[in-house]
Amino acid sequence: MELIDTIYQRQSIGKVKPDPIPRDILEQLLSAAVQAPNPPRVRPWRFIVLSSAARERLGDVMAESKRLSAPETPGAVLDVERSRPLRAPVIIAVGVDKPSDPKVLEVENICAAAAAAQNLLLAAADLGLGAIWRTGPAALDPRVKEFLGLSPDQHLIGLIYLGYPEGEHIHQERPGFADRTTWME
Repeated sequence: MELIDTIYQRQSIGKVKPDPIPRDILEQLLSAAVQAPNPPRVRPWRFIVLSSAARERLGDVMAESKRLSAPETPGAVLDVERSRPLRAPVIIAVGVDKPSDPKVLEVENICAAAAAAQNLLLAAADLGLGAIWRTGPAALDPRVKEFLGLSPDQHLIGLIYLGYPEGEHIHQERPGFADRTTWME
């Protein structure tokens, strides 16, 4: 697939098969991710690859965190929370390092990690994988961050769920750029 075609054809795919993804494919995705621009060249991204039982442990952490923050939460809701990481055979969590150099802006690190996540999504689409970028309360949760090896002050900008697409996916048109663009001469 040509890059421009991949950009236009890529879509979020949440329904994936439980089939494992070979490690060499995951390494290709990560290699593509780290080609992202990061002007201060600090490589601020952190990738945590979860598969097999690690997804179950993440689900336990997510459910326990929800229970602790809202003790009245019914058990069925906690079970749903616990099962979220099991929706795909692999999850790649994307964290961001805090700047250690005062000349580096935090937003630069966040943007670089987001660009790395986009590279990963484009590479996944190019290789025929389904992927969806999720955030939500788990991305802000200190217990989830701790489980992933991140410090509480590090950003967790997404959990990217990966797998082989299940069924046919119809391409959905996206809005254009015109209403979000100002031309200045």
